[in-house]
Amino acid sequence: MTTRDTRYVQAGSEPHRRHGYVNPPIHRTSTVLYRDTAEMAASQADPLKRTPPVYGRFGTPTGRAFETALAELEGGHAAVATCSGLAAATTAVLSFVRAGDHLLVSDSVYMPTRRFCDSLAAFGVRVEYYDPAVGAGIEGLLRPETRVVYLESPGSTTFEVQDVPAVTAACRPRGITTVIDNTWATPAFLRPLELGADVVLHSATKYLTGHADSILGAIVCSEDAFPAVRGAAMRLGQCAGADDLYLGLRGLRTLGVRLGRHQQQALDLAHWLQQREEVAEVVHPALPEHPGHRIWQRDFDGASGLFGFVLRPHFGRAAVDAMIDRLRLFGLGHSWGGYESLLVPADPLTHRLPGTWRDRGPLLRVHVGFEHLDDLKADLVEGFAELVRRQAGC
Repeated sequence: MTTRDTRYVQAGSEPHRRHGYVNPPIHRTSTVLYRDTAEMAASQADPLKRTPPVYGRFGTPTGRAFETALAELEGGHAAVATCSGLAAATTAVLSFVRAGDHLLVSDSVYMPTRRFCDSLAAFGVRVEYYDPAVGAGIEGLLRPETRVVYLESPGSTTFEVQDVPAVTAACRPRGITTVIDNTWATPAFLRPLELGADVVLHSATKYLTGHADSILGAIVCSEDAFPAVRGAAMRLGQCAGADDLYLGLRGLRTLGVRLGRHQQQALDLAHWLQQREEVAEVVHPALPEHPGHRIWQRDFDGASGLFGFVLRPHFGRAAVDAMIDRLRLFGLGHSWGGYESLLVPADPLTHRLPGTWRDRGPLLRVHVGFEHLDDLKADLVEGFAELVRRQAGC
């Protein structure tokens, strides 16, 4: 058994089938020509097998290399690439729910996923949000019509860590499919299929690609879940562009190195922020003070570069905006997972269930990239100075 660092490099790589070339070619194609009618008939008999290829939308050698590599790293049976992370989330859910079903979703889920789940009411799906801290208590929320439980750990923006084994243990005997968004940790730091999950999805736009130059999603499945997911992806017309797939595969080769650097940088900055008088709380699962730290220690192999921090409650919105506008190295932009550092304001109280997030001051989400830490700290020092000045009305 090779180590994970080696598998980042080797997974999905078949240079002996490509005249020895290390990287697979980028297959940009729609039409696939068959040698004869017998081969065409064979390809259409069972399109889930995807061999021989049917049509560019159903997969190319570039996509297969990415899917094979990611499935191996996650410990899954097979993977399906999609055009974006949100497409991965929507496809995963639509693979299993039907009118009359009950869908349980973590209250800390990625906001676009939440909007999609809310829209399912129009199609007869009952959606209910649950406290991400529920753990084994999820059993009390399950119904005879519950079809899917959708997890995200840590939670988007607020970083609650879920007890994945407890949730999956309650769902599996009832035949309930568990779907989890693993974008934050990646298979470098968490492998939810080993914890009992059925389906793992990624916004591969983030860490898997890693360079802020691609939009890509992926779904990794257990053997039992794969036919439903692959079938839904085909019916929904899901596919990913050849160039994005190539960039995703390239990103996997350096995933371990990059995630290690993100972790180191983010933990250093998190400890530094804890000492700042402007900061009330740092929300990072790897810190002992985090309420989910024990579960993080048990299930995760590390922490990525995304976390949050809460400013002291007396700072007003205008002062916070002035602080953010003053920053020069921390970019103001959505997404994360690339080489660049980002910082954005967050307001979970606009959509969360009562009590799952307690308001304790302005919340900021930070992604720590690869700039030198001294420079990032200096940038924040200037931002904090502007925050205090504006709050004082100077």
